[in-house]
Amino acid sequence: MEEVRLYAERIIQNVERVIVGKRRAIELMIVSLLCEGHVLIEDVPGVGKTMLARAIAISLGTTFKRLQCTPDLLPNDVTGVSVFNQKTGDFEFRPGPAFANILLADEINRATPRTQSALLECMGEHQVSVDGVTHILRRPFLVLATQNPIEYEGTFPLPEAQLDRFLIRLYIGYPGFEDEGQMLLNLQRVHPIETVGQVVDGSRLPHMQRQLWEVHLDDTVRNYIVRLVQATRTHPDLALGASPRGSIALFKGAQAWAALHGRSFVLPDDVKTLAVTTLAHRLIIRPESALRNRTTRQVMEQLLEQVELDIEGL
Repeated sequence: MEEVRLYAERIIQNVERVIVGKRRAIELMIVSLLCEGHVLIEDVPGVGKTMLARAIAISLGTTFKRLQCTPDLLPNDVTGVSVFNQKTGDFEFRPGPAFANILLADEINRATPRTQSALLECMGEHQVSVDGVTHILRRPFLVLATQNPIEYEGTFPLPEAQLDRFLIRLYIGYPGFEDEGQMLLNLQRVHPIETVGQVVDGSRLPHMQRQLWEVHLDDTVRNYIVRLVQATRTHPDLALGASPRGSIALFKGAQAWAALHGRSFVLPDDVKTLAVTTLAHRLIIRPESALRNRTTRQVMEQLLEQVELDIEGL
């Protein structure tokens, strides 16, 4: 897995020139890339969500598009539209922002449910259908969606089916004192994003993704994943537990995390590291538990303490 580790490390070091002090968030983004998954960033404005997406796209040498979601955004504004060409007498398809390698859907919860659903096919099938014609999206394809956890006026909450499409939900958070000071120092002359260039061959990403197939997962660790997921389905604070897609997300995410750190095998700690960020957003808290200020993140942290690793087979 040394090849994957070096590939990822070059990207991480390049992005850290722009995003200071947020290595874990960058690593989780790389995990999503290696798993061909999508990321939901739930954080306040101004913490670097757009810069993070741009820096990763530049590092890979891939295309990047930003889609500002608003209530008047239409599905065709995402997927593309067929336009009549008077010279040829035929309709020509003009691709939308979805035909980029990395698509930033900013404030996705401000788009209407109809527009949000247009992203479902993109995210799940890597294709779009316009006027009865299916168009395959280029690889790699990553949707990076953001939403503001504070401002809910005029928003349309993402349905469970849409949330389940995201491999990871993460929070960037505010920088620390020293990191914010370094950020200001870096901005003295030119914005760091202007000095960042391509550091890896983006076309080799599918090869790196196939390397994950060789990451070994012991039966004991695999059973630990299943027991964690099934525990969410019987927890008294939860109205809805994680789906089998959640099991797959945690399984693949743990493999990618191991490969990211140069290992060809998954440790139980890898599963614990990825459990909250891959499963918590797939859970629905009961109303009576929400009144007690219980959150799905707290439930997952509790389950990580309660569900033990069966070491009899080790």
